[in-house]
Amino acid sequence: MTEPDQPARDREVQPENGPRHRPGDAIGLGVGAWVDPSEVAWSFSRSGGPGGQHVNKTSTRAELRVAVRAIGGMPPDAIDRLRERAGHLLLQSRDEIRVVSDEHRSQRRNREACLERLSALVGACERRPRGRRKTRPTRASKERRLKDKKQHSRKKQDRNWRDDG
Repeated sequence: MTEPDQPARDREVQPENGPRHRPGDAIGLGVGAWVDPSEVAWSFSRSGGPGGQHVNKTSTRAELRVAVRAIGGMPPDAIDRLRERAGHLLLQSRDEIRVVSDEHRSQRRNREACLERLSALVGACERRPRGRRKTRPTRASKERRLKDKKQHSRKKQDRNWRDDG
């Protein structure tokens, strides 16, 4: 097993295919998705956002990092969608999602903004996208298209100047 003083991101996490126990203090990320707070790595730095002199003196910019495999309660296909949709937020070398916020004056609100963004991403990936159902054009729409096509053709022909004599 791992030592308690080891950083959260270096710990061994159970594989995605086995169900894991949801801890009581888990952070909810969607309908069924959650992450153990010990698996979330926070870092803070000085922000360039609003706040005047305050932001030059305090570390209000929040950065959240969480390993994709540490997110529990998601089926494997949803985890694949998460990796696809994460885009620039996904650090592929570590298989981690990195979310940053520096839009607020306080560290607490920036932390909340990071969690909201992560929740929105995970929530969007939990829902399976609907498949497209093929439909055929109706008879009326075909007739309208052909009628419009004939009118357009006639209009172009009428513009053509012919000398009959």
